[in-house]
Amino acid sequence: MSQLTVAILGATGEVGKEMLNSLLERNIPIKELKLFASKRSAGQTKMFGDKELAIETLTTDCFEGIDVVLCALDDDIARIYLPEAKKQGCLIIDNSSIYRLDENVPLVVPEVNPDDIFNHQGIIANPNCSTIIALVAIAQLHKKATINSMIVSTYQAVSGAGKQGIEELETQVADLAEGKDVTPHVFPYQIAYNVIPQIGGFNDEGHSSEEMKLQNEGRKILHHPDLDVTCTCVRVPVIRSHSEAITLFLDKDLSVEEARQIVSETDGVKLVDDLDNQGYPMPLDTSNQDLVYVGRIRKNKIGNQSVLTLWCCGDQVRKGAATNAVQILEYYIKNK
Repeated sequence: MSQLTVAILGATGEVGKEMLNSLLERNIPIKELKLFASKRSAGQTKMFGDKELAIETLTTDCFEGIDVVLCALDDDIARIYLPEAKKQGCLIIDNSSIYRLDENVPLVVPEVNPDDIFNHQGIIANPNCSTIIALVAIAQLHKKATINSMIVSTYQAVSGAGKQGIEELETQVADLAEGKDVTPHVFPYQIAYNVIPQIGGFNDEGHSSEEMKLQNEGRKILHHPDLDVTCTCVRVPVIRSHSEAITLFLDKDLSVEEARQIVSETDGVKLVDDLDNQGYPMPLDTSNQDLVYVGRIRKNKIGNQSVLTLWCCGDQVRKGAATNAVQILEYYIKNK
């Protein structure tokens, strides 16, 4: 395929900036890269290798001549601009949530269901960050022993709420060190030295919107409509990288040794499971890189069921968002 004209929408946000980095790191063949953001960011510049690129104002008529749109916009803004991009013939890889469960839009993790990319009708959806991290960790186990259900607890970094989430944590830590009171703005309660068991709004059954994503998106990505997921999502005072405790209920027995071997051979995964030397995944180790670290693999006894539990960590801004989108583009280019 000839080189492409690519646009990043939301280029000044945390995910947009990482998309820029990932395009460069993965040497995606680009003829021209255009960066769009809100009017207040227009005129700012970003470096792309040795090129200085100006931020342009995002408008509904800015998509002429663009082949691929990488969207890092919030849902309400994406709803305005992505239909226009589609009308003008752009291939859209969308990190918002608006198309994830649309039956006409593939939802893709390249290590898990790459062939779904080519079912697109102009839009390919990027899954939720926690979904990506979990499925990269478990997809090959699922191929060996079908996962009937999962119990998941997520420990999600403040950067999942964007730059404002990072700033709120850092400001609160500094204020508390000086004996000042803190006033939450981004999160419903103080996040410094605290954990908050809410991400998103609650439904009538008491599940938050974030907690439903792993089940709904996991069913679609794994092509497993009967998958049941019980999830509790918690915001923790960590800057970068989400962590997840995952318990898998399997249709047949897998030993810990078999599971470790499978995980160690999984693309996009690093096995870190050496309890004798206190070796296990942690957010500090997994930040600013693209692998999902998996460890603490162990069996559980729950009746006669075959049950495995594991712990994983991954950078949700990179692999959980920006890099996954660029990997979709990379696979599309290589296999078109």
